[in-house]
Amino acid sequence: MKTQVIFVDFILKEWLVIASAAGLILTIFSTRHFPVYSTQEIQVLFILFVLFVTVSGLQKSGLILKIAQNIEKGKAIPLKLVITSFFLSMLVTNDIALIVIVPLTLSLNVNRKDILVILEALAVNAGSALTPFGNPQNLFIYWFYAIHPYTFIKTIAPFSLVFFGLLIVFSLLVKTKSGMQEKVIQKVNKKAYIYGILLFIVLLTVLHVLPVSTGILTILFALIFDRKALRIDYALLFSFLFFFGIADNLKLMLATEINHSRHIFLFSALSSQIMSNVPATLLFAKFTSNWQALLWGVNTGGFGSLVGSLANLIAYKLYVTHEDTSNTASFTVKFLVMSYIAFFIAIGLYFNR
Repeated sequence: MKTQVIFVDFILKEWLVIASAAGLILTIFSTRHFPVYSTQEIQVLFILFVLFVTVSGLQKSGLILKIAQNIEKGKAIPLKLVITSFFLSMLVTNDIALIVIVPLTLSLNVNRKDILVILEALAVNAGSALTPFGNPQNLFIYWFYAIHPYTFIKTIAPFSLVFFGLLIVFSLLVKTKSGMQEKVIQKVNKKAYIYGILLFIVLLTVLHVLPVSTGILTILFALIFDRKALRIDYALLFSFLFFFGIADNLKLMLATEINHSRHIFLFSALSSQIMSNVPATLLFAKFTSNWQALLWGVNTGGFGSLVGSLANLIAYKLYVTHEDTSNTASFTVKFLVMSYIAFFIAIGLYFNR
């Protein structure tokens, strides 16, 4: 009986990597083609791995807990988290923003952490859409179509700003309280300062200031001085790997030009629900020159399903695998309901621009 419970719990927590692996195997058999991974995709996976290790080190050093305790002071905790997530994602991408903010949130001594994490996921998807380097799909579209920064921001600004207003209103309605058992205050280890420097270095690699290979510094430090930091969510990394492979195989199955803006928007938004918006961007960019519709479509597709964006996966996995959280099913339902409300609002925005 105990073995069955453990097995069911494993399926509930790791269903994503299981489903993505199954999807990859199905596309391999359907196309008789093993996926070819681009240098960009390998770099994305490497940067994510380095980020996971860096944030894991920061968390174990006690720094994130100390920052969380500072955020607990005062009122409007949900508002502070939403605003921080929104603007941070513009600068360091939605994925990185959540890797930093969600562990911090889970360290807070407050209730309603599930709602806070969901709001943060929505906030980073909305905020990161506003800048060319806010998320991987934006960066690809920006470079692939050679768009002027002003034109890019002007095109997507209504999307981000409307959701920013909605999230502020909703966050003000969420009431949190510190009613849980007091946690033992953990001292900040000296390693935290080193991980802080390493995090800054990783962010510079994301912004192409430093080469991606610089991330090796983090791995070497963890291997030599802090191997516990290497205990990260490898299942999530494999999920990304499988989704990139699925997208590559689907390119062989779809080979037609799509020109109508509404079709591009809907196809990219809906396909993001299945394969995630980054692979959807790589896929549909091959079939259209209408970057405006594609930009709106893949950022809209970031809402909705858990696989809509890599940010959703990060927020979900960080929450359900955290030692202080429970009731995965309840969190999943809340996440999907709130995210799909945002998804349909975004569709309405596009058709009423």
